[in-house]
Amino acid sequence: MQSLPGLTIENFQRQLANGDRQLLHWWKLCQAQIERCEPEVQAWEYLSRGVPVTDICLADDALLRGVPVGLKDLIETRDMPTSWGTGGYLHSSGASADASLVTLLKRQGALILGKTVTTELAYFTPSKTRNPHDLSRTPGGSSSGSAAAVAAGMVPLAFGTQTVGSIIRPASYCGVFGYKPTMGTINFTGTKPFAPSMDTLGWFANNIEDVCTTFSALTHSQPIETLPEALRGVRVGVCSLPTDREPTLEVQQALYHAQARLLAMGAEPVNLMLESRFNPLIEYQHLILAYEAARSLASEYQGYADRMGAELVGLIKEGMKISYNDYSTAKREVEKLRCMLSSVFANQVDVILAPSAVGVAPKGLGSTGDPLYSRAWTLLGVPCLNLPLFQNDQGLPIGVQMIGERFHDIRLLSIAHTLMQPL
Repeated sequence: MQSLPGLTIENFQRQLANGDRQLLHWWKLCQAQIERCEPEVQAWEYLSRGVPVTDICLADDALLRGVPVGLKDLIETRDMPTSWGTGGYLHSSGASADASLVTLLKRQGALILGKTVTTELAYFTPSKTRNPHDLSRTPGGSSSGSAAAVAAGMVPLAFGTQTVGSIIRPASYCGVFGYKPTMGTINFTGTKPFAPSMDTLGWFANNIEDVCTTFSALTHSQPIETLPEALRGVRVGVCSLPTDREPTLEVQQALYHAQARLLAMGAEPVNLMLESRFNPLIEYQHLILAYEAARSLASEYQGYADRMGAELVGLIKEGMKISYNDYSTAKREVEKLRCMLSSVFANQVDVILAPSAVGVAPKGLGSTGDPLYSRAWTLLGVPCLNLPLFQNDQGLPIGVQMIGERFHDIRLLSIAHTLMQPL
């Protein structure tokens, strides 16, 4: 369903430089695809009413010139409204300043196509968006619109946030790449916080090349390239957190498929067994989420509790009852486990494969699915990448996430970039 199959950001930049494409070529292709798909998929909250020509960066070193971009409706902009997925009980016609991310994107020549649908304040209340692979199924959440818009070919690059599983899970359900970098890599200023110690900006794309180009553009890092000797010497372990719950057969098949591809390219399998001490991370994640959300959303709850979704109200009420002692105890234990995981990466593995979701996208639009397999990794702050390598017998995507050590994003992306080369 891509709007222009085979086109990558890097290829487009080369075509622009050679005069083979016009600056607005991709923009026009996206608009045409939106006209075809949006009435059914409903991925957009707001679409630009014109081409933002005043924001186009023409610098020779801009990496995203002319690339249309979608922004989750939590990310503020000066010239577009924001409603944070609230259906209108919160609304801004335009911020006083663009979010930091938006400014960085514009400096790199990106064109902001519009705001994509989010669940209410990035929690579990479902949105209107449907899964492009099966309109009767959820696209996941909370970055529902961003994942669906990329999967439907309406935009090549879209941004979301992850506090629980809001990038990895919808990427898995929609069959696209979804990248959550090391926590704090992309500045969160101008994006609505939920649980600040976990909130992370990330993005969706249809190919690994665009994931890597975007990382380089936003972090001022070197180009991410394939490894010179394929994956020889790369140590790969497979692990699910929590470790005491067996993934479904379909998820196990997806993990086996991903591991087999890695081994075929020379990677070394590692029999990875994380200590049971890691299992409470799921409980710690929920406790910390509730405590921080109750404080981040205190004003919204004070003014609009009667209009908020029941699950969000319940989380905030729960968070209000959590003591600082319990919160700080959980935070201290998480820090210890982060150090333990760093030791695992230093001594045992280079990357970990884990489920992205508990299965395919569930039927119905009344739920965004279970983020179980993202909770611990998000809390630990490690970089995670959904690999859309597997489909079940009905053609529905099941992703696998590749996880790296904190601040080793370039290494993780280099391994993934190598993995996606033809065998």
